[in-house]
Amino acid sequence: MDDSEAKSAGPIEPASDLSEIAVRCAATNLLDVAAQLAGLAEDLKALNGRPIEPISVMVETERSG
Repeated sequence: MDDSEAKSAGPIEPASDLSEIAVRCAATNLLDVAAQLAGLAEDLKALNGRPIEPISVMVETERSG
């Protein structure tokens, strides 16, 4: 990378700024996971209220003959 490319890339951020960005990204990801888990919990509560009904499956037997 020559000097003109380095200048157009923008300023180099200090490590502390990058750490702060990483912390914010991690917090956002954790909040997304928590929201998904809350939705899953609601789905499980709804399913818990339904009785489990057996599924009838027709099985064809092979006829020998």
